Amino acid sequence: QVQLVESGGGLVQAGGSLRLSCAASGRTFSNYAMGWFRQAPGKEREFVAAVINWSSIRTDYADSMKGRFTISRDNAKNTVYLQMNSLKPEDTAVYYCAASLRRFPSAGYYYTSDRFDSWGQGTQVTVSS
Repeated sequence: QVQLVESGGGLVQAGGSLRLSCAASGRTFSNYAMGWFRQAPGKEREFVAAVINWSSIRTDYADSMKGRFTISRDNAKNTVYLQMNSLKPEDTAVYYCAASLRRFPSAGYYYTSDRFDSWGQGTQVTVSS
């Protein structure tokens, strides 16, 4: 099982940017689909973005993140990133990195947490108004 460690969270003003990183260790990173989820206080964990790298790199995003967030991966560094721009107070949450060995044909299949096998401990993102 892969171990995941997130970093890069913090406090930022509305309109600002943050880049989250998730370092993976353990088995071959390139075999994993990677995703980001978030959970705000009192709310369920929700899908943010996913990236797969089967024959080519494919990504998918939750509608509210499209155009503002960018997921990417560097297989040489065993790391997945989440670049977050134009942050809003409603983006405040704990952000979790997740990994899956299940091979679905597109990144869009990874929109639910039950399709992931390994999780990081989370990193807090707070956006002030």
